[in-house]
Amino acid sequence: MASLTDSHFDLFGLPPTFAVDRQKLDDAYRIVQAQVHPDRFAAAGDAQRRLAMQWATHANEAHQTLRDPLKRARYMLSLRSVDVDGENNTAMESAFLMRQMEWRENIEDAAGAKNIGALEALLDELREEERVRFTKLEALIDSRSDQAAGEAVRQLMFIERVAHEIGAQIERLEHA
Repeated sequence: MASLTDSHFDLFGLPPTFAVDRQKLDDAYRIVQAQVHPDRFAAAGDAQRRLAMQWATHANEAHQTLRDPLKRARYMLSLRSVDVDGENNTAMESAFLMRQMEWRENIEDAAGAKNIGALEALLDELREEERVRFTKLEALIDSRSDQAAGEAVRQLMFIERVAHEIGAQIERLEHA
């Protein structure tokens, strides 16, 4: 079995590429979990039970990271010693900053007007923007353009936050 310090890709026997075969990932996860699940070690000593719990936790975290494209991108960049630091590093291209302002104004206007349709249309626009950016991110990561990939991750993190805010606004308006 792999070491607890091996990469998530090594743990599941997958190539370290951005595109992940979800079925292979899920199948590998089930195999690892079957081997390390704490229930299999219920009659074992304390040390073995603790180790099984560590392995199961590691497998769960690795699986969740690789299943989520944004988490996977951040993880891959961290393996290359690129700190995305999305909370503190907000440097982005000016065109994206302008888009951010437009999205925020549109959210504010639609929420103020209680226009769920406009919020849903904006959410659709963001999802399309996200899809396009993930395609570009895959190419950046696989070509090892790590700094550009880091900026793309920060942009996607912003889009994810805004999409969440829109969802919350829609829910609030639907229950008002």
